Amino acid sequence: MSTYIRIIPCLDMKDGKVVKGVNFTNIKDAGDPVEIAKVYCQEGADELVLLDISATVEGRKTLLDVVSKVAKEVKIPFIVGGGIGSIEDIYNVLNAGANKVSINSAAVKNPLLIKEASKQFSDNCIIVAIDAARNNERNGWDVYINGGNTNTGKDVIDWAKEVESLGAGEILLTSKDRDGTKNGYDIELTKAVAESVSIPVIASGGAGSLKDFYDVITEGKAQAVLAASLFHFKEIEIGELKKYLKEKGVQVKL
Repeated sequence: MSTYIRIIPCLDMKDGKVVKGVNFTNIKDAGDPVEIAKVYCQEGADELVLLDISATVEGRKTLLDVVSKVAKEVKIPFIVGGGIGSIEDIYNVLNAGANKVSINSAAVKNPLLIKEASKQFSDNCIIVAIDAARNNERNGWDVYINGGNTNTGKDVIDWAKEVESLGAGEILLTSKDRDGTKNGYDIELTKAVAESVSIPVIASGGAGSLKDFYDVITEGKAQAVLAASLFHFKEIEIGELKKYLKEKGVQVKL
């Protein structure tokens, strides 16, 4: 496990374009994924995430041609998610050039997929994405699937422990409540999950300032931080963020 904190821009894709929304809706076009990926590579991103956000909802597969184009252009590890529902899908995405896959809805519907995939492809390339929203009635968080549209009623902490036991290498944890709001990451959620598992947790949803990243790393115990619109619209540059974190004593790769 790396000791340095990874900075990961996320490219949410719809119809082959990078888009950005708020709380999983109100989608705006933000450009060509291959060009954006190249820029992030030059800016010092540690990894990239490509999420085909409408694939599962529309019941189709991830855009493999986009994956292979990005793979040809970038030299950093990249993660692909959205519409990945079987061993064959995982094979196809890795074969197209991705380094890791992120599975969400399919893992909830068939948890043994995690076990089978981590055996077949090695656990460090299998990431389970968890979309979480607070449930005030029981003072916890529920797991959502289908692009954040369906509440499974599963408890996030229980599910995080289960995916680790099944062989997931990392958890990509998105706060549905904070997604796109720029009000800061959900520190309480991130910390609760990070303390319940020993695999890395990637924090996602809500970054709005340099301090937000620092807080979710130090207080939330995230081992990687993910953001989308902040980086896309140049509100914060990756180099600037790494410099800030380093000055605050966080280990980052410059």
